Order: sequence, then structure tokens, then C-alpha cells
Amino acid sequence: MRSTMEHAQEHEACLEQTQRYCVERPIYNQKLLQEQLHRRERTPQTLRQKIAHSCRCSSKKAKSHLYSFLPILKWLPRYPVKEYLLGDIISGISTGVMQLPQGLAYALLAAVPPVFGLYSSFYPVFLYTFFGTSKHISIGTFAVISMMVGGVAVRQVPDEIISVGYNSTNVTDSLEYYNARDTKRVQVAVTLAFLSGIIQSIAAVLSKITTTNIAALIVGLTCIVLLLIGKEINFRFKKQLPVPIPMEIIVVIIGTGVSAGMNLSESYRVDVVGNIPQGLRAPAVPEIQLIPAIFVDAIAIAIVGFSMAVSMAKIFALKHGYTIDGNQELIALGICNSVGSFFQSFSITCSMSRSLVQESTGGKTQIAGALSSIMVLLVIVAIGYLFEPLPQTVLAAIVMVNLKGMFKQFGDVVHFWRTSKIELAIWVVAFVASLFLGLDYGLLTAVAFAMITVIYRTQSPQYRILGQIPDTDIYCDMEEYEEVKEYPGIKIFQANASLYFANSESYTSALKKKTGVDPCAILAARRKAQKRHAREIKAANKLRKKAVLKLVNSSTNDMEASIKHEIANDELPVNGKFASADASVQDMSPDEREHFMEPKTNIHSLILDFTPVNFVDSVGAKTLKSIIKEYKEVGVCVCIASCSGPVMNELTRLNFFDNTVTRELLFHSIHDAVLACQVKDGSALQTDFDL
Repeated sequence: MRSTMEHAQEHEACLEQTQRYCVERPIYNQKLLQEQLHRRERTPQTLRQKIAHSCRCSSKKAKSHLYSFLPILKWLPRYPVKEYLLGDIISGISTGVMQLPQGLAYALLAAVPPVFGLYSSFYPVFLYTFFGTSKHISIGTFAVISMMVGGVAVRQVPDEIISVGYNSTNVTDSLEYYNARDTKRVQVAVTLAFLSGIIQSIAAVLSKITTTNIAALIVGLTCIVLLLIGKEINFRFKKQLPVPIPMEIIVVIIGTGVSAGMNLSESYRVDVVGNIPQGLRAPAVPEIQLIPAIFVDAIAIAIVGFSMAVSMAKIFALKHGYTIDGNQELIALGICNSVGSFFQSFSITCSMSRSLVQESTGGKTQIAGALSSIMVLLVIVAIGYLFEPLPQTVLAAIVMVNLKGMFKQFGDVVHFWRTSKIELAIWVVAFVASLFLGLDYGLLTAVAFAMITVIYRTQSPQYRILGQIPDTDIYCDMEEYEEVKEYPGIKIFQANASLYFANSESYTSALKKKTGVDPCAILAARRKAQKRHAREIKAANKLRKKAVLKLVNSSTNDMEASIKHEIANDELPVNGKFASADASVQDMSPDEREHFMEPKTNIHSLILDFTPVNFVDSVGAKTLKSIIKEYKEVGVCVCIASCSGPVMNELTRLNFFDNTVTRELLFHSIHDAVLACQVKDGSALQTDFDL
């Protein structure tokens, strides 16, 4: 048997190496080709018909729009409690433990009292549960967004404005002074969050270094050391630890206890968090008159917040095999920011650190985020006063340690220099512009530059399925010409654009839609079929048990012992074989496999035409490799045809090729790929293919 298989493999390899095809046809130019082909007749729609079609609304369409706007209606009724609930609870608690100290700390970056960081960690997070489509990202306060909000708040409400009207000798000791300043800054931050939801800031340190509070410095440095040690332990032993050590909340608790015990505020004049009012505030309308002054800042914050959230959402979606809706994510963030602004929360987005914790601790759905927001709510309404002695320097230490990852991004310069000069240019422009223009205008400049590079490199993509013009090696759009035919079992997909970060998701979606083969759906159907098959076997076993028990009474002692042994092991003969309720799909007969694997695909090969592709970036290469692996799992071989030399070189630099994705999957032309796919499928028996 083994020698036969080896011989077959050698024969197949020989066919691939020796196959030839001969072409005898006129030299077609575009004019001659168009004269011989006949375009399909299409009846153009009038403007009235187009408007009527777009305005038509059926119950199915209305339901689809409702599910799209409120994704929770789609996934919550099918929530597998036994499989997901425990993981979501553990993940929610772990994320909430991080959400609390980060909310308090990032409020300082936003130049508002710490309690407003708690508000921003509750309302938007809870709202995202209903409107968001990502199962793993953690919405809430984020350092960069908080810094941008703080820069605007300090610019609009500087200390000098509030000091007017107060006695200059005691203004710094006046509680009313701080309350008035904070109130106005909160108004700016809240209005900024409202506007960014609708559309989507070191010389000072040096000048004040002589006034440093030594006690606060010691506390801050101690906290930084503890946080760094905790993060290093979490990184080195992340596989051994069931959940990461929550060093941030530990430092907050220790700092609060030490401050209260030593009375740091009175004895050493260490600034503390201060009053944290219990309960939730009544909703209030943002200060609309501030919109003209902060409009540009709101645009920058909206773009940065959306980009951050969608980027992280795509990473987790690709890792766990589901899709996100970018438009719905924009709507969800808009609702979280704009609605949250009525409850005194500032602008939020996705946090990288919390998202990683939420995903790594077993979070499966948005329920984990909702549970973390409930933990913050508990602090707001019940135990917030316990954190009033917390030194602000502890929160500053948390901010500084969490910004450590940003400085590591300088390592991207070397990576982009080797892989993509254009991406390196975007990085440099973003850094230089943010350094000299500030975060708001700098990021807007970087986004504008990135958009220019997109326009420069690509145009609106169009996706097509190709077929062969009979008796030629020419392949054209199936929907365009009547004469074009497809090879059975082979789909040829073409996109008239390069494959990179901006269109990788749409490329994958169009591929599944055009070919009619969705690996995720097929695998889900197969898993469902396996479970159904196991249930049927189990039911059949129960019936056989009853029949066997009747035979036990009339059989000999030896047979009785044998039968009871079989019953105890739950292994009864089915079609002459022993099978259990856990029988896998590999144990099925061909007839059973065909019956239980429905729905199945009749496509065995997929050819990606790379003729229009001019470049592939790192995201595109990862997407392409993911496509090849996903389709391989459902028995569909993916080949790449007409890949140019520069694109081949880019794929090589991006480490695209490995043991599973080899150069044998790339072909010089579409027809070469078609012939190879036919040989592998066994549908071509001859070694020469004459057209």
C-alpha cells in the first residue's frame, strides 16, 4: 500500500514537471478580441427605479439593519453560557482591576479630577457592550487620547483665567479656586468627547525642578520600580501564570494605605486624589458654545481613537477567526463618546494593555467588558472614598510605566527600513509632526500624509471571477462575456488593486463572497455535523443497550459478563464496527462523511490572479498566508498566478514563505495554475494539454 502511494505521488510530481500545452491561435489585440466577443445585454435602471430599490424595506432587511446597529441582539441569544461565562467572568474581573487605576491615572493626563476617569471607565465601556462588534478589545481611557484631551483643556482653561477674581495672596490655598478650575476643564473635556463622538499636549519640568517634593518623588520612584518588576514577572512567566499579577491595583492599595497611615498629605504636603463624590451625577448637556474652539482637536481625537480601536479589533478578529464591522465600530465609538459626554466622561478608545489582558485571561465576548465596567461602578457608588488618600504621584507612576511601550516603537524604524520605505515615511512624518506641532495637529498631518500615500499607491478596487475563453489561454471576467466558461472545481479570483493594510479585510470578504466558499462557515457546519453525528450514535447505542439487556437474561454467564463489559465501556457494534458517542469525523465511512459534512464545497482549487498587484505590505502578506491556511483546512488548495518579480521580492523580505507556504504555490500564468490544479485533482490524465 505504501509503495503504491509513493508511486502515485511520484507520478503526480512527474506530471507537474513534464506537462505541456500547445497554443495555435491568432495574435489577439484588444480590438480583434472585442469584435469576436459579444457583450451581455443589460437593461439599465432609471433613476426612479434605483431610488425605489434603495428605499424598499422588507422585514428581513429591517431585521438585518437592526442587528447591524445593535449587534448584541445577534450574539447574546446564542451565548453559550457553559462554555463562555466562566472565562468572561475571570476576564472581566482581571480587566476591571486594571480599568480602575488606569481610569484614575489617565484623568490626570486629561487635566480633570480622578473621579471623571472613573465615569469614563464606566459609561462608554457599558455602552460598547451593546453596539460594539469586537469580542476582545477593552474600551476605556487611553494615555494618548487623555493627553490630547488634557492639552485642549489646559489651553482653553489655563490657571491664569481662574485666578482672576480671587485674592492673589491665598488663591493657591483656596478650595474654590481649584473647584472652579476643575469645573471649567471638565466642561471642556466633556464637550470635546461629545464632538469627537459625532465626528470622530518639558521646559516647565526643568523650571520647577527645584520645587520637587522629595516625599512625593520617593513614593513615585518606589511605585515605578514595583510596577516594572511586576510587568517583568508577568512577561517572563505569562505561560505559568493563570492570570497576570494586577500590580497596578496592588500599588494603588499599598499607596493608599501608606498615605493614610503616615498622613502624607498633612505631614509632607504630598498631593493626593482628594474628594471622590459617591454616586453617579445627573446627566447634563455639554457646553455647545465651546465647539468652534475645539473642533479641530475633536477631529484629531476622533481619528486617533477610531484608528486605535479598529486596529486592535482587527488583530483579535484575525487571531480568533471572526470578522468585525468597521462602520459599526465607528458608530459604537461615536455613541460611547457622545452619550458618555452627557454623564461627564471624556474621550475614550481601546486600550492595548487592557485588551491583551482581557483576551489572555479567557474573555470570549463583550460580557467581559460589561463586567469590568460594573466593577468600576461599584467603586463609584460605594467605596470610592477609600481612595481619597491615594497620592497623585502613584497615578503618575502608573502613567509613566504604561507609556513604556510607546518608547519601544522606536524599534519600528529598523523594521520598516527593511520592509517598507513608505510605511517608514509615514512613521517619521507622524513623529516629527507630533513633536513640533503637538499631538493634535501632528496626528492630523500624519493621517493626511498616509491618505496621500494611499491615493498614490492604489485606486478603488474591483473584484472579479475569471473564466476561460474556449480554445485559448485567455481569461476574462465571467460577468462580462457570454462565451467565458469556468473550469469545474476551480475558481479564479482577481482584484485590480494591491494587497495592503487598507484593503486586506475587504479583499478577504470579497474573496469569500465571489467564490462562494467561506472556510469559517464550512468549519462551523462541520463541527455542528460532528456533534449531530455523535448524538445520533449515542441514541443508537441506547437502543442497542436495551436490546442487549434482553439477551443478557437468556445467555450464559460468560456471554453475560462479556456483554456487560461492552455496556460498561459504552462500546457497541455499529455496522460491524465499535463506535462511541465521541467518534470523530476521521472514523466515519465515506458515506457517513458525505452525509454528515453538509454543507460542503465542490471547489477544490482557488487561484488568485496577482497580475494587477503592484505591492504587498506586512499586513497584506499576513492576510494572504491566513487565506492559504484557512482554505487548506477545508480541502481547498490556494495558488497564486502571475506574481511579478518585485512582489515576489517583497513577499520574501516579509518572511511569507515557510514550510507550509512554499514557492510551489506560485505560477507564471493563470493557465499554468489551472493545469496544475487539474493534475492535483486527478481530472487531467494526459501529460499534454492542447488548446
